[in-house]
Amino acid sequence: MSAEPTDHGFSADETRTLASVLDEIIPPSGRMPGAGALGLARHIEQTLQQSPELRPVIAQGLAAADEIAHRRHAEGFAELSKEQKLAVLRELESSLPGFLSSLILPTYLGYYQDARVGEALGLGSHPPHPQGYDMEPNDLTLLDPVRRRGKLFREC
Repeated sequence: MSAEPTDHGFSADETRTLASVLDEIIPPSGRMPGAGALGLARHIEQTLQQSPELRPVIAQGLAAADEIAHRRHAEGFAELSKEQKLAVLRELESSLPGFLSSLILPTYLGYYQDARVGEALGLGSHPPHPQGYDMEPNDLTLLDPVRRRGKLFREC
């Protein structure tokens, strides 16, 4: 077991546990990869650099997930079956309620920004704008009633 931080700030054990937790948040399905399989640990680390107050919550949650797994099954979280992982996560959510909720938004953001996910969804890997999708020209006269209303706010 490695406790040394890797190039993205998590130890190898933490990265393995995190990837497994992320695969439970967004599991692999058909042609869609799981969040952990995409290597979103790096994205989570970037999130933690921007919100360092979350790092202790995430680190404590990862340690607790492995501790509960070892206590229940004598294996680390990543080695458990899907049913065992879900049971550990349920216990973890009741004992450390901020852990999973802290991971959900950055997991979804990182997942759906990944080009491989966009391609699997048939969206391609290009940005939607400015060179992405064609847009029909708008009829800007539709804004005339709004313009006639005038300002609805007070300037300081």
